[in-house]
Amino acid sequence: MNRAARKEDNPAVNTQRIKVAVAQAAPVVFNRQRTLEKVHALARDAARQGAQLVLFPEAFVSGYPRGLDFGAVVGSRSEKGREDFRRYWESSVDVPGPAVEELGRAARNNRLYLVIGVVERDGGTLYCSILFFAPDGSFLGKHRKVMPTGSERLVWGFGDGSTMPVFETSLGKLGAVICWENYLPLMRAAMYAKGIEIYCAPTADARDSWAASMRHIAIEGRCFVLSCNQFNRRRDFPDDYDAVYGHDPEAVVTRGGSCIVDPFGNFLAGPNLEGEAILFAEIDRGQIIRGKFDLDVVDHYARPDIFQLHVDEQPKRPVTTHASEPQKREHQAGRRAVPAREHRKT
Repeated sequence: MNRAARKEDNPAVNTQRIKVAVAQAAPVVFNRQRTLEKVHALARDAARQGAQLVLFPEAFVSGYPRGLDFGAVVGSRSEKGREDFRRYWESSVDVPGPAVEELGRAARNNRLYLVIGVVERDGGTLYCSILFFAPDGSFLGKHRKVMPTGSERLVWGFGDGSTMPVFETSLGKLGAVICWENYLPLMRAAMYAKGIEIYCAPTADARDSWAASMRHIAIEGRCFVLSCNQFNRRRDFPDDYDAVYGHDPEAVVTRGGSCIVDPFGNFLAGPNLEGEAILFAEIDRGQIIRGKFDLDVVDHYARPDIFQLHVDEQPKRPVTTHASEPQKREHQAGRRAVPAREHRKT
């Protein structure tokens, strides 16, 4: 269900205070079922502490393959690397599919909005995707990362403009931009134009510069920014995980840095670099309008007479089949021959 953002009918809702959370945690890498079990536990903990929305990191189900080279060098790929990709594919998520249903149950059981990073598979291609669920467990939709970074392009495909939603929810206008997509100024502008209020930024970047970027985006977009990264150690990866981190089970692989930022660039929670944690903040949506009093980059602070952005949200399919006229007539004749009762079942 793609619930496009629209103008707010009730101005009073802009003063609503809500509690949000980000779950800085480690998945069980390459193990989809055990990772889903961890999602249930973390969502339950967040809900018990009053969260109405919880964000999980990029590629949480089931893993960001940090340090793996998948046996690829210019001109050749190794058999070991191909096997690493097969194992990654096996642990990924069909959308729709059983894992999506399981995530919907986690949202429904805890009566909260669930926003989570998954590795989605479609045929033989993997995508870094974000899935959105409502408190009744319904699947709202997804965003596929439009620009994988560096070596991510070895294993992840490119999303197109058809999955860049901002959803109208009871908490506000909700959307997501993944990791270094946040360094695409035109993509940020497209999200601002949709009126995004709760800007989710799941990431794999734990650099000091990331927190500065989140503050900038919150100010620029006059929105609340929720950024969530994994915190994991070597023990969270399989024993035969052939990366550069050695075999010390306590070695930190990803150090977190999750945070929640208000529309004036103030940290409401984090950045947390200490370990696995759920970060909480109460947000006042009235801050959005207070901020837009002097800065609205897609309205009164824009100069469309000089600068304009055109966004193509049509799906781009590599193969499109156009039936010939005889095939069309044969198909239409076949449809007319189907009894009405049977036709309704198809």
